[in-house]
Amino acid sequence: MAVKTTIQEVGKYQDKEVTLSGWIYNKTNKGKLLFLMLRDGTGLIQAVMFRPEIGEELFDEFTALPQESAVQVTGKIVEDKRAKGGYEMQAKSVEVVHVAEEYPITPKEHGIEFLMDHRHLWLRSSKQHAIIRIRHQIIQSCRQFFDQNGFTLVDAPIFTPAACEGTTTLFETDYFDSKAYLTQSGQLYMEAAAMAFGKVYCFGPTFRAEKSKTRRHLTEFWMIEPEVAFCDLDQDMDLAEDMVAFVVQSVLENRHNELETLERDISKLEAIKKPFPRIKYDQAVELIKESNPDFLYGDDFGAPDETIISEHYDRPVMVTHYPAEVKAFYMKKDPNEPHKALCVDMLAPEGYGEIIGGGQREDDLNILLQKIKEHQLPKEAFRWYLDLRRYGSVPHAGFGLGIERTVSWLCGIHHVREAIPFPRTLLRLYP
Repeated sequence: MAVKTTIQEVGKYQDKEVTLSGWIYNKTNKGKLLFLMLRDGTGLIQAVMFRPEIGEELFDEFTALPQESAVQVTGKIVEDKRAKGGYEMQAKSVEVVHVAEEYPITPKEHGIEFLMDHRHLWLRSSKQHAIIRIRHQIIQSCRQFFDQNGFTLVDAPIFTPAACEGTTTLFETDYFDSKAYLTQSGQLYMEAAAMAFGKVYCFGPTFRAEKSKTRRHLTEFWMIEPEVAFCDLDQDMDLAEDMVAFVVQSVLENRHNELETLERDISKLEAIKKPFPRIKYDQAVELIKESNPDFLYGDDFGAPDETIISEHYDRPVMVTHYPAEVKAFYMKKDPNEPHKALCVDMLAPEGYGEIIGGGQREDDLNILLQKIKEHQLPKEAFRWYLDLRRYGSVPHAGFGLGIERTVSWLCGIHHVREAIPFPRTLLRLYP
């Protein structure tokens, strides 16, 4: 009796008979031979059917099966170094589970809007499949890194009573008899958790109502956010550097086939090794002005500015000490340069922009009260947050890594909308 297995595991069954359950990805008829390319979510394999062995009627029936029809194929696994994955199947029988309708995504060129309207089907294509597998690896390796370094996972709420990153980008919703907002970040809650557990992180969706149509922005995206008690900016940057280097190495080691499918230049990822360059805002402005003399000192960096900076390096660069007024209210000011914040943005190379934002948090109650007033934020909504400075306040720091931008960078794709299974943008809420 044939063993049921997956395409990923067929190497264990060389010269043995197995049954594979999956979908027809492609097929080619060569007269007496029918080549069925099967996919099952773990990989692709070619199943070869011989007309005299299968029989005329069944051979013609299988030849007529549309793409994405569901089948169970039984046959012998043989080594073939020319084949994708190194093996192919000599099929002996096929059980048809479902005959698909005519598949809307064809080998012809489709526009991006068409593909996004059919995102639920586009995910089955080899490149989109590779991207999501790499996304999985990135998330898995982030969690592994923190778990191995003594961090505790603490889940942050999705509904929040107030803003974290600025009131202009909040999604507001009714919450019984009051208003609530979709979270922009789990950071404030991680600060509370860090005072309880020392080293913590959260991972989940975040929401920004930014009316932006750039290739780097989504209205819903995922972040992993560590926070550490008794930690300063330099230690925070060391942590970010260690984590990113670990993630890149993990993708290189475990997702070589997927990177190959995407035709990613692996040499650029192999160059991602510590130490990462660290420069201050003022130095970054000098780099920008070489290409954009009109840049105004004191402004935050836009996507073109980040690209200019990153072009000078073959690995991520960390930019610190931005003007305090362009950073969030919770950022601690540098005691040596009070007009600068103890913050850091990590910019990915190759023009992929900011993948990490973070820094040291303000730990002085009176200064934080003044900042909340200056930013015209509701003091009552932050009463619990202020308690953290009343009961055992210590220096602490953390950051947030955007999953989709990291996926885009490591996969070498142009737009973040392909870095998430079902993107949400200014103009897209379907499917």
